[in-house]
Amino acid sequence: MPKSSRAITVHPVVLRQLEVLRIHDVTPGMRRVTLTGDQLGAFTSSTGFPMREFRSPAFDDDVRLFFPYPGESEPVLPVQGEHSTIYPKDLRPINRVYTVRRYDPVARELDLDFVKHGTGAATTWAYRAAPGDRLHIGGPAASRAFPAQADWLLVAGDDTALPAIGRLLDEAPGHLRAQVFIEIAEDAHRQTLRELPGVTVTWLPRHGAEAGTTPLLLDAVRGADWWEGTAFAWVAGEQAAVRDIRRHLVDDRGVAKEDIEFVGYWKRSEVVALEEDAALPDPEKNTAAFEEFHDLADLVPPIAIRAAVGLGIGDLISRGVTSVDALAGASASDPRALGKLLRYLHAIDLLTETAPGKYGLTELGEFLTYEFWADYLDPEGANGWQSAGLFALLESVRTGTSVYASVTGREFADLRREQWYEDKHLDAATRFATYVAAPLAASPALERVEHLVIHADTASVIAREVTALHPQLRVTICALPAQADWLRRDLARSVPDQAHRDRIEIVEQSIFEPSPAADAVLVSQSLAALPDADAAHALRRTAENLAVGGRLLLVEQTFDTEQLDEHDGEADLIALTRDGTGLRTDAELDVVIAAAGREVERTETIGWGTTVRVLR
Repeated sequence: MPKSSRAITVHPVVLRQLEVLRIHDVTPGMRRVTLTGDQLGAFTSSTGFPMREFRSPAFDDDVRLFFPYPGESEPVLPVQGEHSTIYPKDLRPINRVYTVRRYDPVARELDLDFVKHGTGAATTWAYRAAPGDRLHIGGPAASRAFPAQADWLLVAGDDTALPAIGRLLDEAPGHLRAQVFIEIAEDAHRQTLRELPGVTVTWLPRHGAEAGTTPLLLDAVRGADWWEGTAFAWVAGEQAAVRDIRRHLVDDRGVAKEDIEFVGYWKRSEVVALEEDAALPDPEKNTAAFEEFHDLADLVPPIAIRAAVGLGIGDLISRGVTSVDALAGASASDPRALGKLLRYLHAIDLLTETAPGKYGLTELGEFLTYEFWADYLDPEGANGWQSAGLFALLESVRTGTSVYASVTGREFADLRREQWYEDKHLDAATRFATYVAAPLAASPALERVEHLVIHADTASVIAREVTALHPQLRVTICALPAQADWLRRDLARSVPDQAHRDRIEIVEQSIFEPSPAADAVLVSQSLAALPDADAAHALRRTAENLAVGGRLLLVEQTFDTEQLDEHDGEADLIALTRDGTGLRTDAELDVVIAAAGREVERTETIGWGTTVRVLR
C-alpha cells in the first residue's frame, strides 16, 4: 500500500460468522445487505483465541467476504490465528473485498452495498441472499484517519466507490469542503447523500456505456476548479481509470503522492461463467502438474518483465507511445534489441500488436503500469539490487556464503554506503513501516519509557509514531552516515512541527558501538544480515548504556517452519545470497539472544502478528 498522509490504525484480522438480517435495494443498481451476529462483539474463536469486537472507524474500511465454491454449501475458510488468519495452500478460499457502508455497534448491524450488475461470486450471492443466510467476513485489517490536515478534498469514484463516498459524507465534519464526482450507470442510480454546504456532488451517468469504458471521471477531474489550499484526493473504481486520474493529479496538478489515496476496486476483464450456472464465474481450473512445473521453472518471463519495468515500457505504452522506434527513443534503447523484447512480451500475453510494429497492453500487461509492481520489479530499484545475488544461488547454497559480489562486483554492505542506493533502499523499507510502527507505539513495551534509542532502517517512521503518541518521550536514532542523511530528510518531510521534531535526535554510529544512555533500546529488523557472533555482539553493545531496569526490545522477522510461506522463503534466499545469512527460526534467534547474555522476559504480539521480544 502506498504512503499516505492519513494516520493508520492496524487491527488484528478476525474471521467472523454473521447472518443476513435484511435486504434492501437502495436504487435499481445497488443492493444493501445488513448483517448481524454475536461475533460482531468479542468472542472466542474456534481455535481458542480471544477475539475483540468488530471495529470500523474509517469511511473506506473494507472487509473480506468468503463464498462457497460452485456446488458447495460451505466456503473454504482461512484458519484463525491469534492476530491474523492463515490461508490453506491446497484449496484457496473464494473471497472478495467490500467496503463497510455503515456499522452500528449498539444494534450490531453491518451494512454492505453490492453493485447489481455483471457476473461475480459476491454479486450473485447478493442477488440470491435471504434473511438468515450465513456469511463469513474478515477484517478490517487497518483503518486510515480522516484527512483532517487537508484544506479540501477531491473525491472521485464509480458505482463501486459509492459505499465509501456515502459513508465519507455521512461521517464528515460539517465544515468539510470537497468536490465529489461519481460515475453511475444511469440517472436512476443516483443516491440520496448527506448534503453539506461546502460540498458539491457531480453525478456522471454512463447512459448505456459499459462500466470501465468511458473517460467520464478523468474528464471531470481534469475540468474541476482547483481550489486554494492543500488538497487531499480520494480516488477509487476501475484500476486503469484510477491510475490515469492519479497520474493527472501528480503530473498536472502537482499533488503530493502521499496526499492521494487511490484504490483499484476492480479491473475490466472478461468473466467466464460456469456452463451450469451463468450467474457464477468458473473458478480457476487446477493446472496440470507438467504445466505447473513448467511455469515454476521458466526463467525468462520474470527477467523479461523486470527489463520491461526498468525501461518503463508499460508506462510509455499507457501514455500513447506505441511503436518500436518511439519506444526505443523514449527508453534510450536499441530499436532492434527492444523489438526482440517486445515480441517476447507479446508472446507471453503482456502486450498485443495493435498494428505492424505497434503495441498495446493486455489485461495482464496493465500491471506493468501499477506503481507497486513497478517499484518491486525494477532491476534498478531497491528490491532489484537486493535480489541480484539470486543469479548465483547455486554457489551460495554450495558454500553457505554470500555471492553478491560475484554478481554485482561489490558487497551489499558497500552498496548501502552509497547515498543514491541508500535513498532507494530506505524509501522502499519505510513504505509499509507504519503498519508495524503504529501498533508498536501503542504497545505496553513502551509504557513509562522516557528515552528510546532506535536501531532500524525504518527508524524515522517508528520515531514519528512513538513521539506522536507519547508527547513526553525522546528518541535517539543511531544510523550510519548515508542512512542518517535520508532519515533527516524523511523526518523533515513527515514531521513538519519543529517542537515535535526536536524530540528526535540522530547520531551517526553503527550498531556495534554502545548506544546512548536510555531506558529502552529498540533493535528492529537489524540482525538478519549479521552472522550469529556479530548479531550477539551487536545486542550486547546496544544495551551497554541501558539504565538499571531498562528494556532491550527486539523485533526480528523469523522463519516459521510450521507454516511454510513462499514469501518468507524468498526473503530467506535473498538474504543468503546477499549476506551469507538468511532468516533465523525462533530457536536460532534464541541462540543469538543467549550468546548476547540475554534472555526473553516476555513477548508481545502487535499488528498482524509482529513479535516484540522484551529482553533482560
